[in-house]
Amino acid sequence: MLPRMDINGATALVTGGASGIGAAAARQLAAKGAIVVIADLNAEKGEALAAEIGGVFAPVDVTNTDQIKAAINAATEIAPLRACVNSAGIGWASRTIGRDGEFDSAFDLSAFTKVIAINLIGTFDVTRLAATAMSRNEPDADGCRGAICNLASVAAFDGQIGQAAYSASKGGVVGMNLPVARDLSASGIRLNTVAPGLIDTPIYGEGEGADAFKANLGKNVLFPHRLGTGDELASMVVETITNSYMNAEVIRVDGGIRMPPK
Repeated sequence: MLPRMDINGATALVTGGASGIGAAAARQLAAKGAIVVIADLNAEKGEALAAEIGGVFAPVDVTNTDQIKAAINAATEIAPLRACVNSAGIGWASRTIGRDGEFDSAFDLSAFTKVIAINLIGTFDVTRLAATAMSRNEPDADGCRGAICNLASVAAFDGQIGQAAYSASKGGVVGMNLPVARDLSASGIRLNTVAPGLIDTPIYGEGEGADAFKANLGKNVLFPHRLGTGDELASMVVETITNSYMNAEVIRVDGGIRMPPK
């Protein structure tokens, strides 16, 4: 039988865990026996999900190091932290330059900085702090003390027009995957990155108009011709956590899509 990292009775931290991909991952980690700490800005949804899956909610803005530390401390007070999923992130769309040739019409630099701060620096901050807590754990039979999965995006590889900030942030997550995995290996901690394609999350809205928009988007997917589900994406996230031989890898989960320029 293939060795699996056992997370039953351990804690798992999920940033952005109150909705979308993060919530799907939280549910699947809980189903494997982990006590999930849902780290999110949305207290209402986060607390409701925590009650549903027997986890706990921690208010976390990933640009706030103190809040990240508090969430990790809350996790380690319950049980050893052995899993971490970084799915908190934001999008932003803007052309690099405006049509009128004016400096003030160029991409808003503060918006670019905010996307990098949340998607890249926030992901690294949680990674370094969660890994620090994991380094204190007793190793399992395979020598593993914990595993981390970061969420990137196919935009890291084929970003569209307007996605300069988002693609740069997710490209940074991909770029740091190998060096950080190499670094953490000395402490028996694995790190992988999953890059979703078009996933059906609340970002697209609800109702007839949203359904038509999503169906049209799905036509661009190689096969199957639809958006992916949160559960399909989360199953790969959980696999990177529990598969003891998964390390230092970046995995696209995208139905084979290669995004067009726009």
